[in-house]
Amino acid sequence: MSQSTGGARSGAHSGPLSGPVSGAHLDELETRDPAAREAALMAALPAQVAAAQAVPALAGKLAGIEARAVNSRAALQRLPVTRKGELLERQQAGRAANASPWDPFGGFSAIGWRAMSHAGTVRRAATRVYQSPGPIYEPEGAGRDYWRTARALFAAGFRAGDLVHNSFSYHLTPGAWMMDNGAQAIGCTVFPGGVGNTELQLQAMAELRADAYAGTPSFLRILLEKATETGVALPSLKKALVSGEAFPPSLRDWLRERGVEGYQAYATADVGNIAYETAAREGLVVDEGVIVEIVRPGTGDVVAEGEVGEVVVTVLSLDYPLVRFGTGDLSAVLAGRCPTGRTNQRIKGWMGRADQTAKVRGMFVHPSQIAEVLKRHPELGRARLVVEGEMANDRMTLRVETAEPASAGLGAAVAGTVRDVTKLRCDVELVAPGSLPNDGKVIEDARKYT
Repeated sequence: MSQSTGGARSGAHSGPLSGPVSGAHLDELETRDPAAREAALMAALPAQVAAAQAVPALAGKLAGIEARAVNSRAALQRLPVTRKGELLERQQAGRAANASPWDPFGGFSAIGWRAMSHAGTVRRAATRVYQSPGPIYEPEGAGRDYWRTARALFAAGFRAGDLVHNSFSYHLTPGAWMMDNGAQAIGCTVFPGGVGNTELQLQAMAELRADAYAGTPSFLRILLEKATETGVALPSLKKALVSGEAFPPSLRDWLRERGVEGYQAYATADVGNIAYETAAREGLVVDEGVIVEIVRPGTGDVVAEGEVGEVVVTVLSLDYPLVRFGTGDLSAVLAGRCPTGRTNQRIKGWMGRADQTAKVRGMFVHPSQIAEVLKRHPELGRARLVVEGEMANDRMTLRVETAEPASAGLGAAVAGTVRDVTKLRCDVELVAPGSLPNDGKVIEDARKYT
């Protein structure tokens, strides 16, 4: 089954999937030639940029950009990154000012409902609206598998005719609806378990003979432990797609010992599914409806393959046109292709948070400021700012890689730049290339708080 990439938010699935899906892959998009995929993604970019320019929140950031010229990764990389904090700030500012025209999405969405129509950007109706912590409000548009989770579910072994016990929350946040829509798109039946009520959920799983589980890995463990404790058998439960939490190999093996093969999906409430695990267990394969970049934290600069940085996502969605959206999560690109035959880019999975802002002597220090220091000294490589000591007695050391011969002059010059950029004094330690860990950490807060 082959559908075009681009257009609707759902990317590969702009309409209902027709009939049961069989085989090792959801459709031919997963195994197409990488050059063909890249051409399709880049061909869809100009319309995506134009849609972003049409919403107030991004119009200013993308002013002067010729949308039709953004048809390559190099052109995309010249656009600014929009981070999650900006969504929250704009929504909060609008609420505080009781802004007119009224827009609960802070000017980022092209969909909404009648009361928003006077904002001038809402062209289509939203099907649902969600609230995530902050609060941040997110819209959902129309379309089968809008959040693109069907691909992740299919890779985890979910098939038409399965009964899926969905234990993500159906309350306020979109997690449960993401899985619900994707499961139905591939022909599954869904039990809306939600969170809590462990005994009742376990009873339903046993009596309805659920084939598969969707939810957090920790709650699945709770359910299986309760099943053992109470003597409830779950012989039909064989597979799971988990998300929302870390899924360490130890827990994966624990589930396998109890007859459940668990796979993970990497998704956010803003952009939906980003990448998913396969039977190869070698990183996560990027979804067909997104463009993923890994950038140096605090910047929009793409790092080399294998280097850890922030995950930046462009989703092919005209409804909620986030271009170069910084997730705040760390990961890295894996070399090579997935042994399952899927040919898309792979990432290592979630490796921590990129937002490493620290408050030092009453001043905030941001990763973007360290990036500015490096820009002023092109002879420098990877850097890490270490904040040590006790509160009110902080000291900063910038450890920075350089191939240049160590000299007091270079160290002093870098220290001066740090002072200019951050307004704080800092020691500088010059180290050899490759000395610093490849973990994406730019600021390490090693202070004692006890």
